Amino acid sequence: MADEQERENGEEAAPGGDPSEAGSPQAEAPAEPDTLEAAKTLLQEEKEKARRLLANWQRAEADFANYKRRVEQERNEARRLANAALIINILPVLDDLERALASLNIQLVGLTWFDGIRLIYRKLQLVLESAGVSQIEAEGQPFDPRFHEAVMYGEGEEGKVVAEVQRGYKLNDRVLRPAMVVVGKGKEKKKEKPTEGEEKPEESS
Repeated sequence: MADEQERENGEEAAPGGDPSEAGSPQAEAPAEPDTLEAAKTLLQEEKEKARRLLANWQRAEADFANYKRRVEQERNEARRLANAALIINILPVLDDLERALASLNIQLVGLTWFDGIRLIYRKLQLVLESAGVSQIEAEGQPFDPRFHEAVMYGEGEEGKVVAEVQRGYKLNDRVLRPAMVVVGKGKEKKKEKPTEGEEKPEESS
């Protein structure tokens, strides 16, 4: 009986005593935060960080692609300018060969040296054509200041090229040298002769 009374007294004293002395497991665990809300917040932050990194990477990739395209365009433009400068220096040689062939007597056709000059001229034409060089059409065409340079006016259909003084050339769509041409100014009207019996105006003395 005494033992039972002591146990009852111990149980009654426990609630009012120190929890740490009672050995409660709940008293030993720290207060836990709301783990679900914390996880959602962390996930949202990581998603935002990933979005920024992806945007930066896409922007860097686009900048690099633009840089590569710009460098390629500049390289191609430099190559075209170099080719254009070389061709412009060759054109006077082509002009000289044309003038030389035009001034030779037709009776010389068949001679070895004559055929050799003509062959050189033709090879030079083929080299220029393979590089994209073509002649500018002039004679009989409407005058176009983009491709023609008028050096004088002559009798002929107004606004049309009636003669070519120097041949013009272009490299693909770019004009290397405009054609020097004579442009028609229209036919002059002939003065009508006075009919018979019509008095000529008296000249003032």
